[in-house]
Amino acid sequence: MAAKGLTKILLVCLCLSLSFQSMAWGLLGHRIVGEIAERNLTPRARKQIRQILGTESIAIASNWADFIKSDPSYDYLNSWHYINFSEGLSQENFQTYLQQDTVTDAYTKLNFLIKELKKKDLPQDKKQQYLRLVIHMVGDMHQPMHASRAEDLGGNRISVMWFNERSNLHRVWDEQLIEHQQLSYTEYADALNHVAISQNKAWQKQPVSQWLFESYQISEKLYNEIDESGEKLSYRYNFDHLETLNEQLQKGGVRLAGVLNEIFGS
Repeated sequence: MAAKGLTKILLVCLCLSLSFQSMAWGLLGHRIVGEIAERNLTPRARKQIRQILGTESIAIASNWADFIKSDPSYDYLNSWHYINFSEGLSQENFQTYLQQDTVTDAYTKLNFLIKELKKKDLPQDKKQQYLRLVIHMVGDMHQPMHASRAEDLGGNRISVMWFNERSNLHRVWDEQLIEHQQLSYTEYADALNHVAISQNKAWQKQPVSQWLFESYQISEKLYNEIDESGEKLSYRYNFDHLETLNEQLQKGGVRLAGVLNEIFGS
């Protein structure tokens, strides 16, 4: 192989590697959320989304916001993936913080994107980019470590062992717990896409601030469980947290469908 061709391949691999290191929910988690959402769209919303994304499914579109992290021109989007909170907030203090929030973060930017996508005259290229971001960011909000503490970068600085591999608390929840189930994203969506209609509607009625408070409460619990740096997590951790993991993926998919139906279904 020519040296120039090999160099191009290595650069592509490096870019993908850099993207994967900072993903929320990882490839699999975002696709599970996207697949569940697609199965809960209204016919009108499905038709309009297809006009924007073409042959790209919601599950595949869900990873765009992580893939473009390898392009420095999109660095301004980095803070759109998460929101930081202090520890020990009551629900009242949490809601007060969000009401006063003017920082560039997942909460403020998701509200911005939803408002923009409702505009009838939004250019096609903006519709596509904003839709891909909404799909991704709703998933991010349901990954508990994306609504956590700034000082440890959402658990990235909390070292643990995942079975026999060095890891951190953020990565465990981004990808390793999900990958441990050894299911494809369609198989995982099949297993989770059985929420009762009444529960589906209840989750969709809850505001974005409630989604974040739920994730924040989970992250606080996860922090409190880790006693020391380098703690080994394995089968017992999976057993103790699988229900929470699955419910967050379910909520992410159902609520994403609710957002998309609101934007495109009327």
